[in-house]
Amino acid sequence: METLRLQKYLSQAWICSRRKAEEYIQAWLIKVNWQTATIGMSIDPTIDKVELQDKAVKEQNNLVYYKLNKPRWIVTTCAQNWEVNIVDIMDVSERVFPIWRLDKETTGLIIMTNDWRLANYLMHPRYNHEKEYIVETFWSIDDKSLDAMRNGLFILWSYTKKALINRISSGKFSIVITEWRNRQIRRMVEKVGSRVKKLKRIRIENIELWNLDFWQYRHLSNAEIKGLFDKLWIKKDSD
Repeated sequence: METLRLQKYLSQAWICSRRKAEEYIQAWLIKVNWQTATIGMSIDPTIDKVELQDKAVKEQNNLVYYKLNKPRWIVTTCAQNWEVNIVDIMDVSERVFPIWRLDKETTGLIIMTNDWRLANYLMHPRYNHEKEYIVETFWSIDDKSLDAMRNGLFILWSYTKKALINRISSGKFSIVITEWRNRQIRRMVEKVGSRVKKLKRIRIENIELWNLDFWQYRHLSNAEIKGLFDKLWIKKDSD
């Protein structure tokens, strides 16, 4: 068999995109025949052994989609460290990764999949995909402050996009955002003079958390998958 660039092989095996493969290689997370891989390396998939984070890479012939209710203090990156990782709490045979990470203090909905193409569509900033959260604050927030959050606040060197906000009580509201910035909602709440007590994601586009308990996960239903792909204007079986 002819050789393939390592990044292309990982992409064709549905492990990750070529760009993400380069990031993994630069982070020394990929080995070929037990040696640390380098950018530009080519392999023969029929004879070379490729590992990602010390686990053998196998072609993903079966694309899977899960939703999971993340509890607090769980890390949602795939990096190897001493902290409990979101991947570690899932007992599944496929190599899955999270779409739209949550910080350690935040709970709620995570989509887990081995479909990097879906991840690219969902996380690309130009598509303005909706993410909905329930926010509880330590101190009440007045209507003027909620309006300011709806219309955009200056954080991290630019204004946030408009958000859909509905008050639940004096110190609790729902918010729908269509962008992602580091600790965005926490920074917005601090900007208007309060602090987040609890933050929970309950929806990503048409995928809702519903009644999943902490630590629980399940396959997305066929209707959920179809609805998600229809919203993204992509075909589930496309390349």
